[in-house]
Amino acid sequence: MFELINKNGVFLLKSTVLKSNHAFSTRIGGVSELDHTKGLNLAFGRGDDEKIVLQNLELFSLALGIDPTDVISVPQIHSNIVKDVTREDAGRGYYYPNGFSCDGYITVEKDLPIGVKTADCVPILLEGRNESDEVVAVSAVHAGWRGTADRIAENSVGAILKLGVSLENIYVAIGPCIDECCYEVGNDFAEQIEIKLGQSYKNKYIIKKENGSLYANLKGMNFEILTSIGVPSVNIDVCSYCTCCNEDLFYSHRRQKGIRGAHLNIIVK
Repeated sequence: MFELINKNGVFLLKSTVLKSNHAFSTRIGGVSELDHTKGLNLAFGRGDDEKIVLQNLELFSLALGIDPTDVISVPQIHSNIVKDVTREDAGRGYYYPNGFSCDGYITVEKDLPIGVKTADCVPILLEGRNESDEVVAVSAVHAGWRGTADRIAENSVGAILKLGVSLENIYVAIGPCIDECCYEVGNDFAEQIEIKLGQSYKNKYIIKKENGSLYANLKGMNFEILTSIGVPSVNIDVCSYCTCCNEDLFYSHRRQKGIRGAHLNIIVK
């Protein structure tokens, strides 16, 4: 179950499935003042001065109880690359040069925040536990439609399994993103889903409305990708919020026609 929490005026979402410190940001609680970024914009290159973005990061980090200068979140490239990061990478993307690009992270390091940015794409936070129910690794994934189709969530699980974690000890929170109510797609999108994920995914998660328009359910696709490889469904929490519908809470690339802020979705072992 997801809970909307107010921490000193910063509104964030947390999942009861995860033991690790984590949060999915909303747009409420920041200092951005531009019309399209107003609130808690957590990405450079959106019109805000860099100092404003870093101030927002400090506010969000304070709400989580983490050091903002440790946060790792480099530019995303709509890939299925999950990067293993260590303490040497702390601050990359915000305070230090990027060094690499990817769409997911995994770490076994304690107190090392990893985060992905979203504004309609699917943020997925994962943790792997040992037989004593202790968290041994955490992962954060940015799954746009390309990352979803290229099974980045499966890659993240694979990286956790390599550490000796069993499938039944992997826990996942699929965060707020654009939902099928708002995510209209074209025939080329449907064809790519069929090619990469199979006809059953196309039939199940791309819905044709009465007017003939197609709408996609990325949350459902990622949920099935995870369960199909053996992650128990009871270990997966799916957020019900649609980022496009809920203007007061979220930025939305689709609703704002690309002129928008961005959310940060963080997990810390």
